[in-house]
Amino acid sequence: MIEHLGEKLVLQFGESRILGLDIVTLFMSWLVMAIIIGFAWWLRQGLGQDVEEEPSGRLVVLESLIELLEKQFAGAFERERLQVQLFSFISTLFLFITVSNWISIVPGLSSPTQDFNIPLSFALLVLFVSHYFGMKINGTGRYLKSFTEPYAFMLPMNVISEIAKPLSHSFRLFGNVFGGAVLISVLTARLIPYLLPAIFQMFYGLFIGAIQAFVFALLAVSYINVAVEQ
Repeated sequence: MIEHLGEKLVLQFGESRILGLDIVTLFMSWLVMAIIIGFAWWLRQGLGQDVEEEPSGRLVVLESLIELLEKQFAGAFERERLQVQLFSFISTLFLFITVSNWISIVPGLSSPTQDFNIPLSFALLVLFVSHYFGMKINGTGRYLKSFTEPYAFMLPMNVISEIAKPLSHSFRLFGNVFGGAVLISVLTARLIPYLLPAIFQMFYGLFIGAIQAFVFALLAVSYINVAVEQ
């Protein structure tokens, strides 16, 4: 099925899927991973310089990036143990989503997060990590018992609440990214076809894309903190 706004294709459901994911989404996800791995390898080369030498540009970029991530996420964890064990996980999640959103500003490329399967998979991963560390730190019995508190009849409501977390977590990211894509399509179809959509594309791809990745990562930290403090 294909839906159009004017003459602009904004949504397509095709048969070219692998394991439930559209081939384009898979390709864009692999491209994002390749970009991050390549950038990490490039930064890694800056660590080989002598400590007495003036810091290279790569080393300055690496230190600035780590400092930025630590400032935003390290202090968000309620426990130092979680900070040590999960800082890399949250930072990688943030970087992947950010690059995924930014890549949409390149003509001909689309953000993997426009496919709901990608945000949902990340949200389910966060759910798994939060429950794993909740049981690891509090003990499995004590953690599971917390779902019957303050009263046993609250168990179904607490379970539904846990199911709702990944849904709201993923829909928030997907809705904003997909909504931006639809808005750009409307502008392209109905308004100035070149300059104005390009400006909005840069705004949504860079600024809003980074904000949504930041919110998603902070919510992930929040869910993990809540699970651990049960």
